[in-house]
Amino acid sequence: MLVMQSVRGAVKHAGSQCSVARLMSAVCGISSSSRQLAAFGRTAPSSCTDTDHPKVLITGGLGQLGVGLAKLLRRRFGKNNVILSDIRKPPNHVYHNGPFIFSDILDYKNLREIVVNNNISWLVHYSAVLSAVGENNVALAKEVNITGLHNILDIATEHGLRVFVPSTIGAFGPSSPRDPTPHLCVQRPRTIYGVSKVHAELMGEYYHHRYGLDFRCLRYPGIISADSQPGGGTTDYAVQIFHAAVKTGCFQCNLRSDTRLPMMYIDDCLRATLEFLEASEETLLSRTYNINAMSFTPHDLTQEIHKVLPDVKVTYKVDPVLQAIADGWPMAFDDSAARRDWGWKHEYDLSELVQTMLTHITVQNQLAQVY
Repeated sequence: MLVMQSVRGAVKHAGSQCSVARLMSAVCGISSSSRQLAAFGRTAPSSCTDTDHPKVLITGGLGQLGVGLAKLLRRRFGKNNVILSDIRKPPNHVYHNGPFIFSDILDYKNLREIVVNNNISWLVHYSAVLSAVGENNVALAKEVNITGLHNILDIATEHGLRVFVPSTIGAFGPSSPRDPTPHLCVQRPRTIYGVSKVHAELMGEYYHHRYGLDFRCLRYPGIISADSQPGGGTTDYAVQIFHAAVKTGCFQCNLRSDTRLPMMYIDDCLRATLEFLEASEETLLSRTYNINAMSFTPHDLTQEIHKVLPDVKVTYKVDPVLQAIADGWPMAFDDSAARRDWGWKHEYDLSELVQTMLTHITVQNQLAQVY
């Protein structure tokens, strides 16, 4: 409670835009035809040496993960060594914070030119049609999530790139063990998004074993960020509840109160991605890993929020479609392989997540009033 009061007080008494600034500082269409890989066999080593910084291309870069990872990578490798790309026009603050280019992952020739002309050594592939949109447009999801992936893998193999493709809790299905879901188990997802992610995992591992591609994949849990805009996804309640708690004090949850799902704060997710990208190949006993930080239910989250904002009222109106999806997903991730092989360790638990989210959203709302 003291944290929330301090933030509100600091914003209330910010006497100028400079004061506000100091406070802020404190607190994917053309389908490609089928093609053969340029060369069969093992790929050449990446052009990046131990003493050079990698040159990174991020596809689908205007989402919360792309923008956040670019910021983290630029701090580490230099502003001009990380190129964001997307098929949308970036907002001004993204455009001016580092290199941005148009890139359609379905345009094989253009994507290949970008890799060659910019001497790319790492490729982070965030372009994807997500679950809600994918179920409404399966043809688009297949084209972007599968054909686009094939373009990425072929170009990365041809040019000896290190390639990262995220996967998801949606890559599992009702027949998978749920509590916890192990690193290796049966995967039978029932959404096109989940099916495409299992396809990505298996194709990436095939390219690694067949051609020597340095393919890396993390299965993300639900990612929570104060800056994200919920889009009706199954885990979105865990973002929406914080905004509602601060703005109105009331929230209607679309999942049952006892629906346990694995979650992670975005800072942990981005740090895990960077650490995994930097991990030595010799340490990686697998190419796809679970990562996790915490697992909680809507009830658990509400109880923790009540420790800070005791008057928040949470009611439940279950969406049967979202509930059916959640009931087929993992309740918890076993990420012991990631912790063993490359030293993964989360920093944010549930209490720290709640304090951080409420603080950020309170600041955002107060700043909006100032301006």
